[in-house]
Amino acid sequence: MDAVPTQRGVPARVAGRVRDLRGAPARGPHRLGFAAGDIVVVSGLPGGGKSTLIKRAAEGGGIDSQDVRERWERRMPGALPYAVYRPAVRVAHYWGLWRRLSSGDSVVVHDCGTQSWVRATLAAVARRRGRALHLLLLDTTAEEALSGQEARGRRVSAYAFARHRGAVRRLLREAEAGRPPAGCASAVLLDRRSAAAVTRISFEG
Repeated sequence: MDAVPTQRGVPARVAGRVRDLRGAPARGPHRLGFAAGDIVVVSGLPGGGKSTLIKRAAEGGGIDSQDVRERWERRMPGALPYAVYRPAVRVAHYWGLWRRLSSGDSVVVHDCGTQSWVRATLAAVARRRGRALHLLLLDTTAEEALSGQEARGRRVSAYAFARHRGAVRRLLREAEAGRPPAGCASAVLLDRRSAAAVTRISFEG
């Protein structure tokens, strides 16, 4: 089922499988609604606002690798480089994600966009439960994303950032051509302003 964004509490059916909300006025839409049991993946550049959107709007909370990383960082010695325990963080993140998916609950998932196998896996899980996978894609400039990284006190390497930019460009090209990325039933494009207006991502039976 396609995503059904709502404005001022009134449902608005998506025209086609791609909804472009970039440039939308700050007053809405305030809610993005999906069918119960569906999976929503939020992609975009590091520092582009994915974690902020999930924390603010995801009904029932979301699955965010950043949360897992921060929990591990609080337990690790400050002098220990993140690269040392990064594999353990990723295992913990995907284990938590798998447990949530196995429950059959609706879920909002943070995804950097560079790992297509993650979306493929989420799409396969959605199909097995007879539901759909939807993409929320945050289209921010490199400058906005780098500013967001500065604000949270964490910068990704130039190499990693370039990989993220390439992945997001590919996702944007597909969506702007009217095609949700492989495995996704729908895509919603958001910029900084329209993403900031979203206060709720909900799932309804």
